[in-house]
Amino acid sequence: MNDRDFMQQALDLARKGEGYTSPNPMVGAVIVKDGKVVGKGYHQSVGGAHAEVNAIDDAGDFANDASLYVTLEPCNHHGRTPPCTEKIVAAGIKKVVVAMQDPNPDVKGGGSDYLRQQGIEVITGVCEQEAQKLNENFTKYARTKRPFVIVKCAATLDGQIATKTGDSKWVTGPEARKYVHRVRHAVDAIMVGVETVKKDNPRLTTRLDGRKGADPVRIVLDTRLSIPEGAMLLRLDSESDTILITGKSVSRDRKDRIERNGVRVVETATKNGRIDLLLLMDWLGDQGITSLLIEGGSRVIASAFRSGIVDKILFFYAPKILGGNDGFPICSGPGPERMKASLLVKNMSLLRFDEDIMIEGYIAN
Repeated sequence: MNDRDFMQQALDLARKGEGYTSPNPMVGAVIVKDGKVVGKGYHQSVGGAHAEVNAIDDAGDFANDASLYVTLEPCNHHGRTPPCTEKIVAAGIKKVVVAMQDPNPDVKGGGSDYLRQQGIEVITGVCEQEAQKLNENFTKYARTKRPFVIVKCAATLDGQIATKTGDSKWVTGPEARKYVHRVRHAVDAIMVGVETVKKDNPRLTTRLDGRKGADPVRIVLDTRLSIPEGAMLLRLDSESDTILITGKSVSRDRKDRIERNGVRVVETATKNGRIDLLLLMDWLGDQGITSLLIEGGSRVIASAFRSGIVDKILFFYAPKILGGNDGFPICSGPGPERMKASLLVKNMSLLRFDEDIMIEGYIAN
């Protein structure tokens, strides 16, 4: 086995932390001695031991004079836990292979430099692209203090997300919907407009087969605080919050009634009568939300694209055609006058879920 093979094992371990480590990254580590893996570890939860520490503890005395493969540059600073670099040096590790450097500009390269100063060989960039994709949420947040934003939609082949009556159950099949719940589990927050709440009365929780998923924080854009007081979102038994984002002229009495359910109502600035999404991203970042999934509806998705906050798309298409123009499109509202003003999507890939397909891509800057 070579460096890439061992790093792939570390990446597989890192994925086990999906949904449990935010705002920290997912990190995996393996320790190799004489060509054999003698220790494994991954970052399991916020505040818990880092991947390197778990791997070294797993290896015990075998860590001495061994090689460490880790998906993210070891930390060299005190946070909730001591620096991993000190543990690496104390364990007698002779070589450290790193997939990607820490994206935080304040600490990038510091861990690698420290280890080299201690006489440890450090190799970087092994499976770097895979590691960066794994922690794309963490990377953007570390650099900008804003959440990584994903837009998800499910549409017919002619681009409709619901019929003219608002019926959208179900556009795609069970396997595609299961994947969406995995995405919900992985992100910090999920956002919809109040019209989606009125039409669908969703829970916006996570349901995974065979295990308990992590519910994202539920965010509803509701400029005039018009959400029905019987909406399920207002009466959920969930460990995460529901937050209603409103304008600054809502009724105090209505706000008080809704907040009695344990729901947060946050008043913010509006732009052209709608929530200012750029300012909202700053606020969400201040709340420690590193990733946001936008699930609709048409006006919210369009506003997200127009405001420039979107990083990634997950567009599901079902083998169905409504055959009219009176349904609900993926985006609604004014668009550009010329094709050259379209948003460009790069690094696209395609997944299939039974008869449904999903296009994954990234908005070009």
